[in-house]
Amino acid sequence: MKTGVYLFLLSEMCVEIIKAGINLKIPKEEKENNLLEGNKNVSISEELHYLENISKPFEDQGLEEFTLYNFTEKTANFGFNLYRKIAMTHDNNVIMSPLSVSALMTAYTLAAKGETQRQIVKSLNLHALKDGVDRHHLPALFKQLKDNITMNEELLLVQGTLSFIQKDFRLKESFLNLSKQYFDMEFLRVDFQNFTQAKFVINQNINKRTKGKIPELFEDLDRQNKLLLVDYIVFKGKWVYPFNSKFTEMENFHINKYRSVKVPMMFKSDKVNSSFDENLRCTVIKLPYKGKAHMLIVIPEKEGDYISLEDHLTTELVESWLANMKTRKVDISFPKFKLEQKYKMKKLLHALGIKNLFTRTADLGHLTDQGYVAVSQVVQKAAIEVDEEGTEATAASGSEITAFTVPPVIKVDRPFLFMIFEETFKTLLFIGRVVDPTKM
Repeated sequence: MKTGVYLFLLSEMCVEIIKAGINLKIPKEEKENNLLEGNKNVSISEELHYLENISKPFEDQGLEEFTLYNFTEKTANFGFNLYRKIAMTHDNNVIMSPLSVSALMTAYTLAAKGETQRQIVKSLNLHALKDGVDRHHLPALFKQLKDNITMNEELLLVQGTLSFIQKDFRLKESFLNLSKQYFDMEFLRVDFQNFTQAKFVINQNINKRTKGKIPELFEDLDRQNKLLLVDYIVFKGKWVYPFNSKFTEMENFHINKYRSVKVPMMFKSDKVNSSFDENLRCTVIKLPYKGKAHMLIVIPEKEGDYISLEDHLTTELVESWLANMKTRKVDISFPKFKLEQKYKMKKLLHALGIKNLFTRTADLGHLTDQGYVAVSQVVQKAAIEVDEEGTEATAASGSEITAFTVPPVIKVDRPFLFMIFEETFKTLLFIGRVVDPTKM
């Protein structure tokens, strides 16, 4: 199968005991293969009642003002805010997935109480929920979103969550069942004290679920860990209109006024949706994938202006770009590139308002009864590979084409931003910038 874009990422959360107040015991139900099989029936009556009614329309549950569409819009703005925090730390390439971090933060709303939960919800821009909405609604919305996206066979998107638990650490049955219900979370018991074996089990499971793309994510582990959450996304994007590799040639990519590098520049002459932002002085082009997804490429008019562009990124701005796009025949040159980045996000999330989660004031009372716990770190690793390949071109688009005697030229030969959206619910899957295509 030809592949135009391949992406994967992992996020991990380590939960460490801050103050132990209860003796730790190994659950009797622990299986020989270390797979924790929690009771599939939630024992708490209100949770049973909620799960029984989860299939009802959201408006029947008091969510008529909070649909999947504004859920993804608000979490996309969270993604833009987080991206800006990352971008401010350095001037190099960036690749990250807002969807993955949002998934993990949403999962933590099942574990958190009080001010800890409120800070998470507010940072996700979801604090405008109607009064009385309980902790189930956000995970329920995320599950509906995930189910709708991953059932799209053409999109080739796989998302999942793994939980590695210290063998003598007990999680509440309600958290086990709800995290399975909403996130299809898998639980595996490990002994973090046995560093070698724990690292082998964790890396082996991650490698398997990322199709062998990450053979050894963890080189080191904290022996004090009690819980390790790993969220993974594997996305294979196939261009609807692929580039022809015969036309790929080495050309200059201008990193700044003083430095250029040689990169393999892809080329095609095709119908492309594009727009020009007069205020921000940038060209925006849309390259479609099979399965109702696309990559938006934002090219500043002047080298180095990508920094000012990043300050303005919002869902409203992206919507305005898309609304003003025209379809026309163009000659487009676009560099092949591979990026791989890893970020520790504790300080970044703290700056966005998620503070208690990482301190002794964390209230994760829905997670465990075993003393006081806090999240020690959030780490995300992401990679992207863009090349010529994809499926054969499909039937011609019905959009009107503006006639030009000579096709205009769009040459992406300077630093640019890119975003990958799922179109049905306008979900921001990935966002990044390419400053130097020759560096990972």
